[in-house]
Amino acid sequence: MLSKSLVSGIVCGCVFVAVCVFADDKPKVDPKLFPPPSTKQGVTYAADIQPIFAKSCYPCHSAKTQKPKGKLRLDTLELVLKGGEDGPALVKGDSAKSTMVAQICHQGDPDDYMPPPENKANIGPLTKEQIGLIRAWIDQGAK
Repeated sequence: MLSKSLVSGIVCGCVFVAVCVFADDKPKVDPKLFPPPSTKQGVTYAADIQPIFAKSCYPCHSAKTQKPKGKLRLDTLELVLKGGEDGPALVKGDSAKSTMVAQICHQGDPDDYMPPPENKANIGPLTKEQIGLIRAWIDQGAK
């Protein structure tokens, strides 16, 4: 009987450790907390999004830096759509599922917030209007 109890205890302990090790302790992203997409129609990278990226993102994510953060470049539409070392930054047609949107909304892992709250260029967070335009652009197909 002692051996059954011992085995049972070991199994329970292993399950507990596995649950603790593999538990997803990253903060969750809730798209309901994102600013809503802009109602503007025909949003394009060149006319609407590139100016936002130029002001807030280029210091770390463009040809202006030797090693763009996360190997993500945002200075051309093609490079934005390509993504970085973690894969695509957006899901065409679905801003709520786009990691870029979670990051600029400062949701999820604080290490991924964009722009970072404390950054060398002293760039502030994007406004609700800017985020809304980016969301509309993605929802409209990221053209």
